[in-house]
Amino acid sequence: MKINIQTFFSRMCKYKSFYIWLLKVIGLLGLVVLCLWLALRPKSPSYSIVSISVEQPSNSNGNGTISYSLEIENSNKDSSIYYDDTVLSFLYGEQEDEVGQTTIGAFHQGASNTRDVSNTVNAKPRPFKPLMNAISNATTELKVALMTRYRYKTWGIKSQFHGLHLKGILPIESNGKLSRKKKKYPLHPNSNKLGRSKIRH
Repeated sequence: MKINIQTFFSRMCKYKSFYIWLLKVIGLLGLVVLCLWLALRPKSPSYSIVSISVEQPSNSNGNGTISYSLEIENSNKDSSIYYDDTVLSFLYGEQEDEVGQTTIGAFHQGASNTRDVSNTVNAKPRPFKPLMNAISNATTELKVALMTRYRYKTWGIKSQFHGLHLKGILPIESNGKLSRKKKKYPLHPNSNKLGRSKIRH
């Protein structure tokens, strides 16, 4: 059975045009899906220390205290966030000795919501003493570390858990209060962003 060469090439061109059109449609759909994913992908919550107060014990047998105010912001308009327990630690010195630690219980945060958490932590006597000595010289920095995990809820669907480990450096003035050079001090997921301390303890 003989096939007309002109008819054969005509059919091949039609098939080729169809496959090119199909590839364009698939590419366009892929681009739309990518744009939707980028637009709807939730942003990580942000944490900032708003205030710190380091205070001596009222008597020789008491413990020093660290009072803090932490701001937790969920900037997502379409996603709420479910947090597990959050561990907040205050560290001092080159060895990052733990001065105090507290746990913020699990909670749910609505979309476009900011939550303020304030509390007082009892300090450990051994690392607290050199901290207070440095504060009296107005040359100290207190470090803070935060660890938690959370998941988003978007359009009624919960995501998998995401781990979070943040750090920050807090300049403390001679009165034991957080420096007011900034309104708040954000915590960062990458410790390299913190830079090296300019103060020697």
